[in-house]
Amino acid sequence: MDLQLLAALVVGVAAIVLIVLRTRLDAFVALLVAALLTGFVAGSPLTDVLDSITDGFGSTMGAIGIVIGLGVGVGKVLEVSGAADALARAFVRLLGKGREPWAMAGTGAVVSIPVFCDSGYVIMNPLARSIARRKRAGYVTLALALGCGMTLTHHLVPPTPGPLGVAGILGADVGGLILAGLAIALVLLPVVVLYARWIGPRLEAHVLPEIREEVYGTTARAATTAATPAHPVTSSGTGGAAAPDGPGSTTEDAIEGATEDATEGPAASEREPRRMSAWLAAVPLLVPLVLIVANTVATAVDRNTQGVLTGDDYTPAGYAAVLGFVGSPVVALLIGIVLAVYLLLPRATPRNQVGSWLAQAAASAGLIILITGAGGAFGKVLRDTGVGDELAETIAAWSLPGVLVPFLIATLVRLAQGSGTVAMITAASVTAPLVAGLGISPLVAAIACCAGSMVFSYFNDSYFWVVTRFTGLDGVAALRGWSGITTAAWLASLPLVLLAGAVL
Repeated sequence: MDLQLLAALVVGVAAIVLIVLRTRLDAFVALLVAALLTGFVAGSPLTDVLDSITDGFGSTMGAIGIVIGLGVGVGKVLEVSGAADALARAFVRLLGKGREPWAMAGTGAVVSIPVFCDSGYVIMNPLARSIARRKRAGYVTLALALGCGMTLTHHLVPPTPGPLGVAGILGADVGGLILAGLAIALVLLPVVVLYARWIGPRLEAHVLPEIREEVYGTTARAATTAATPAHPVTSSGTGGAAAPDGPGSTTEDAIEGATEDATEGPAASEREPRRMSAWLAAVPLLVPLVLIVANTVATAVDRNTQGVLTGDDYTPAGYAAVLGFVGSPVVALLIGIVLAVYLLLPRATPRNQVGSWLAQAAASAGLIILITGAGGAFGKVLRDTGVGDELAETIAAWSLPGVLVPFLIATLVRLAQGSGTVAMITAASVTAPLVAGLGISPLVAAIACCAGSMVFSYFNDSYFWVVTRFTGLDGVAALRGWSGITTAAWLASLPLVLLAGAVL
């Protein structure tokens, strides 16, 4: 491998770690500094590095910036209207006590098959917050389970764009990859939930104060401070936001026995206490999701009809073109926020009050959007400097069991530049001419590319910033929680990849 490119990668990652953990500067600045240092050490002209930063930031914002803004707006209306609480009550009653992390992981896995992780997480996060608020504990567990449940199917199951592109490049059967990806995701789901349940209570005390107050309200914060001033992790394992109901209480007791005062969110004092149907509450969530799913399915069917799986030569036609418009995340969420405002809020709600709530949502989304864009900028610099390609070519030259070659290429490219989709596509591109010589089938190679790309989501992954900022984790806590759970899923997938290599 080119040592200069390796040094560029090391310097960039080290800069992020040092700035985030040891200075008063935030992650947005750290990512931009790392991007500049990486490009400089790699030997790229400074003007090219600046172009990569602006291109990466702009393309990331074009893909997710508007979606985050609209999604946070929908979430705010769900919160202040009482709709999120209604959904939480119905959600927990349906699934039973003690199974909330399983429910969030499973829901995330289903939602993320057609929806990008970033969009899906923004849409579903209010449910995790509302359930945690009702239980008075467990938000980190729920948030991590939801996020990594989405990661599993986003990386493994077509018609998510990454796996679909891998199938096209390698010539793998899309139907076979869907079945294999679903089977692997189902096996990995318990790993995700168990890790989230193990690490979540240990990280509750590390949730940023503003996020803790948004989730649990001032009552929970005061109760936590009074209960555990010196030892934030309690013996019952609920972390710094220990439930005031006691270790013997049940989820149903917490939900049914909670008063409006005890379940206040950040804006609960601003809204009228009101009950509503869970079905009505779900409309602003379900309509955007259904539209996005319909767009994904219609596009996949239309691509198959036209015989085009990848490439820029595809042009949607007929119903696929219509659904491609209304089912785009931007339009779908725009419809969702209109439905939220006019269906969930009382008719007497003043216009300026609605505007105030949406302004609060925009303010909370601002830093998330900036950090997400900076993560995209850093990833773009890493790609443009050739670090990912150099790693891929190096690992492909090693003498390894055939199925491990695409797996490790995807792993190293993911570590180098952050995007799971780019990692699996790069691995598939490098592996495609090697498949016959490796003695594996195209389907096995596709599975390996997809599974290998799940490893250690960290600073150069825009989804890392979406999950950790919404969860309220920073620094080492973010690495232990989110980077840890994605690595656990990646590690658990390795024996499944080896088994697929032996069987398929």
